[in-house]
Amino acid sequence: MIAIASDKGAPGVTTAALALAAVWPRPVLLAECDPAGGDVAYRFPAVGGSPLDPRRGVLSLAVAARRGIQPDQVWQHVQKMHGNLDLLAGVTNAEQGAGLNVLWGPIGKALAGLARADVIADCGRLGADGPIYDLLAEATTLVLVTRPKVGDVIRTRDRAAAFAAAAESRGRRGFGASVLVVAAPRDVSAAVAEVHHVLGQAKVPATVIGGLAHDAKGAALLGGDQAGRLSRTMLIRTAREVAQRLALALPPLGPAGPPMGPPLAPPAGIAGPVGPVSPVGPVSPVGPASPAAEPGSWQQPGSWPEQPGSWQQPPGSPPREPGPRQQRRGGRHQAQPSASEVLPSGSQVAGG
Repeated sequence: MIAIASDKGAPGVTTAALALAAVWPRPVLLAECDPAGGDVAYRFPAVGGSPLDPRRGVLSLAVAARRGIQPDQVWQHVQKMHGNLDLLAGVTNAEQGAGLNVLWGPIGKALAGLARADVIADCGRLGADGPIYDLLAEATTLVLVTRPKVGDVIRTRDRAAAFAAAAESRGRRGFGASVLVVAAPRDVSAAVAEVHHVLGQAKVPATVIGGLAHDAKGAALLGGDQAGRLSRTMLIRTAREVAQRLALALPPLGPAGPPMGPPLAPPAGIAGPVGPVSPVGPVSPVGPASPAAEPGSWQQPGSWPEQPGSWQQPPGSPPREPGPRQQRRGGRHQAQPSASEVLPSGSQVAGG
């Protein structure tokens, strides 16, 4: 489980979570775990164009968690978004989130124990140590999203130290945070290096894992507000680099095991500690094939995407435009996956 969060402001946690899930190189589940409430169910339709059910997700999972829950039961509460991405919808408001205070830990344990997919958990904005930290302590990696502004970096520094202390109190010794820097496209590399330097000087338990372009057009395309070729945006290009780096640090998919959390290698050109990295090979579909989609099914006939983790254009959609750019490799042309071909079309349901 990769938990995405921030300390304050609006650095783009939900946008980062959506972008990473869209380009994730392995089977993935997007989980809205923000105690303040999620809105993805209101912004995107389900497969087939029908509205997503905001009552089916974390809220229904929490009801099951009161009686105890096994990781595979999570799939019973998952819905497929338009584009075939698995979604665990979040609570709809802060009052519902507060009602789950004693259950965030069991929910986090169930998500972290999934064997068939990685989980990208949108955890929103973090405050003082509280119930949501029970879920964060179950993650393999916590990614703190920040802007390169002085105030934001200082708050991220302090939040990383507070998280390490909270994780240690829950039995996760040496569990530091990773930092994702959101900056203007031309400034991403410089901003990453600067934040890395500041955190290194402060000697906080945090490692900068890369940068994400602050791309307004890309965010609008990703959120369904505009139509266009998303794969050419700097948002998706930088998200691919971060996704690959995060995925390489994860244990292979398979039987559930205890959370690990190895330190991640810093971006290219930045010196820093490098943790154990296990190469991630091609991921095969898991589970029995069936004629109808099931929660967590990776073998729905005709739905397996060209690249594991990418979204798929649903049946009945308008014909695709001419294929993406061709890239010559090994003496033959190979199509480069284009996110615009598989991401949601941009239609919104009522209330979005």
